[in-house]
Amino acid sequence: MSRQKTEAAGRRLFRRVHRQRLKYITILPSLVTILNGVCGFTAIVFAGKGAELSVKATSAGSQMHFLTFGPTTYFALAGYMILVAMIADMLDGRLARKVKSTSSFGGQLDSLCDVVSFGVAPAFLMLKTLENHLSSIGFGDGSFVHRSVWLAAAAYMSCAAIRLARFNVENEEDESAHMSFMGLPSPGAAGVIASLVILHQEKLQTLNAILYILPFVALGISILMVSRIRYPHLLNQYLRGKKPFGYLIRVLLLLAFVWWNIQVALVVIFCGFAGISFTKWLYFRVLVPHLPAKWRLRSVRNEGDLVPAAQPDSTVVVAEPGRADPKAGRA
Repeated sequence: MSRQKTEAAGRRLFRRVHRQRLKYITILPSLVTILNGVCGFTAIVFAGKGAELSVKATSAGSQMHFLTFGPTTYFALAGYMILVAMIADMLDGRLARKVKSTSSFGGQLDSLCDVVSFGVAPAFLMLKTLENHLSSIGFGDGSFVHRSVWLAAAAYMSCAAIRLARFNVENEEDESAHMSFMGLPSPGAAGVIASLVILHQEKLQTLNAILYILPFVALGISILMVSRIRYPHLLNQYLRGKKPFGYLIRVLLLLAFVWWNIQVALVVIFCGFAGISFTKWLYFRVLVPHLPAKWRLRSVRNEGDLVPAAQPDSTVVVAEPGRADPKAGRA
């Protein structure tokens, strides 16, 4: 009897899902989202091509002219394609909200493409770049070092997938709720790996220390992606709406820095974004509890810089000793 009830419940669920068949989608935002995934796939192809040419040990064959800053390696091109995927990822959601066509389909499609562009592609790029170097210094496929690099790449890809799945579950459609992210966003994590690879390939090919720290960097940002540390939404917090005149000066200085040396600027931007929020969290969770009472109260009041509120006029209420919190018990 219970088996019949289970089968009947399964049939009802199937009919309910079948009735929710997708009929309409928004074309332009979906195309931009698919462009994100295509760029991630292209980055994987470029990384594989670079590894293939590196096996032949011909420096001329490992470089080519392309629509970038002159001759560069396939590994660097893969990093640039990940950056292009970030631009597409930034535009698709904003475009969908602009035309008032946000949907669950768009959110799911965006996360699937993000897994390719910011999960698989950076992990594969790091793995192939390191394989190329490890083979040249005598570490084969079966060595302990090679297996460790593979595990670091697999851990990064897994954490990126977990990060995106958690975002889908906890995401709110209200734009005012998108002032910060819980955990390091996957595009920011992918930017750290891509920028380091680009810097090594185009500026510091003789400095192999960048390659040696890549697996440790990948493990660190993997933990940050699945952590509960809040990271600011840079576009919504600092570039949207009316801002003081000083914001314009900062943006112009940043653009000048990028124009002066784009490879170094990318590393500073992405590594700084990943590290600043973690440093603030470490300060308020580890250092502040050991400060004197008068300094501790001041630090707690300044903790609003660490966790930006969705409402700009919200305040932090600090209860005095012996008195109950006036907001205690409210939902």
